[in-house]
Amino acid sequence: MRRLAETGVTQQKFTDTVGVLTSWDDGVLLITRRDGESVRIPESALVAGKVVPAAPARRRGPAASYEELARIAARGWQPVESERLGDWELRAASGFTRRANSVLPLGDPGLPLDAALTAVRRWYGDRGLPAYIQTATGAAGTQEVLCAELEARGWTREVTSELWTGALAPVADRSPGDVVVLSREADADWLARYQRKGVSEVALRVLGSGPSVWFATVPSETGGAPAAIGRCVVDGRWAGFAAVEVDPSLRRRGLASTVMAALARRALDEGASAAWLQVESDNSGARALYDGMGFTAHHAYHHYREPGVPGGAR
Repeated sequence: MRRLAETGVTQQKFTDTVGVLTSWDDGVLLITRRDGESVRIPESALVAGKVVPAAPARRRGPAASYEELARIAARGWQPVESERLGDWELRAASGFTRRANSVLPLGDPGLPLDAALTAVRRWYGDRGLPAYIQTATGAAGTQEVLCAELEARGWTREVTSELWTGALAPVADRSPGDVVVLSREADADWLARYQRKGVSEVALRVLGSGPSVWFATVPSETGGAPAAIGRCVVDGRWAGFAAVEVDPSLRRRGLASTVMAALARRALDEGASAAWLQVESDNSGARALYDGMGFTAHHAYHHYREPGVPGGAR
């Protein structure tokens, strides 16, 4: 959409907005952009609009639909408890991370939206948890319309992250570097570096969930918490990386790359060829690292919190 941004006696200025037209009511157009931001455009300011064709084939990295990646990511970070509401999945894990304590809405809930949201609030309320709904924007099949509907009802959008994809082999080809110990379990050493302290039995179940889970540890040369850790879930052709963490005093020495390379080689041995990971939009250091490895953003995802309830899970 092109709209008039400023008027003057001798000149006019225009600005363009690209996104999904999620509503056009009472003389106002609502556009939801790739990053999930909603932009309101009065009809009086509208200059022109055109349909943008579907995104071209990706220039690098594996092709995948949003739904495929959403299901892969969900299998790699499973809740302790879940229940179906139509095509929505309600997930809970005692508040350990938003991903494991939010609704994954892949389709129709089988109820009018307001009734579905009431059911969602009741389900999470019964478990002493705030209600979150995980939505996505910026790719074919994502949920810009649902985002707009939630915002109209007062749901609050919290931290925005992105799911990135890339080829697995280039990650595995990186120099082995330091010694990396691989394990099927998150042992005491691995947990000593994990940023979420006081990990409960529920958290351990979530961390260990997935078709084929591996934990990587680079031991410290001086004792104490490991120099670096990482986690990988292999699921068919996909390998998902998470919890890649490095001792702050040892950053920028290639330890994150070393951990990911070791995990990638194990994933290749199990038949995987593509990789995915999730990164917060404001984590510039991680984004630069993953860009250098050949990853690119596929879509953004957001967690909407029910109105009037403070946040809790991460």
